[in-house]
Amino acid sequence: MLRQVLKSKMHRAMITSSDVDYEGSIEIDTELMEAAGLWEGEKVLVASITSGNRLETYVQAGVPGSREIIINGGAAHRIKKGERVAIMAFAVSDVPVVPKKILLDEENHIIRRN
Repeated sequence: MLRQVLKSKMHRAMITSSDVDYEGSIEIDTELMEAAGLWEGEKVLVASITSGNRLETYVQAGVPGSREIIINGGAAHRIKKGERVAIMAFAVSDVPVVPKKILLDEENHIIRRN
């Protein structure tokens, strides 16, 4: 039986900017993407710890080392600059998956990996 399972999670990420006029997506520093095992174009669930809002979008590669996480397009109406979020990606598998998880501080430095 195939199941949807968590494969990647960035926990307590800080939204550093938002732009309603951009065409859409969430832009993430490529170093953070790599640490969490995310691909450019991958579908993610973004859950705001601050407001409780949740949305799905896709990942756009950001500037490496910038620690920026930018929410764009219509999603910027639901999640705004300064909100803490969890960014999650899922896989379909018939075996258990050990997800790549990172915990971030208020400046998007990685403080724990597991």
